Amino acid sequence: MSSSIDKDALAHLAKLSRIEYDPGEEQKLLTDLGAILDHFKELQALNTSDVPPMTGGTDLRNALRADDARENTDRGAGTGSFPKSKNGFNDVPAVFE
Repeated sequence: MSSSIDKDALAHLAKLSRIEYDPGEEQKLLTDLGAILDHFKELQALNTSDVPPMTGGTDLRNALRADDARENTDRGAGTGSFPKSKNGFNDVPAVFE
């Protein structure tokens, strides 16, 4: 297995996704992620030039509901069950520094 992911990349991905892992899990995670990346390398080697492009798994058109105007929506209804809220909006930690 020739994985392009190392311990530094794993730590970076874990930080970005806000996932904590035990040091004992590190090698298993590296092995599993390496196997996933190797599988994608196998898929990239396939010749798909004769395969027609797809836009989805169905032939349905206009599968979305009509965008109708509604009155009396309670915009702040869900903020009470969220850990932190501010001015009627859910307050989440910043993703980018």
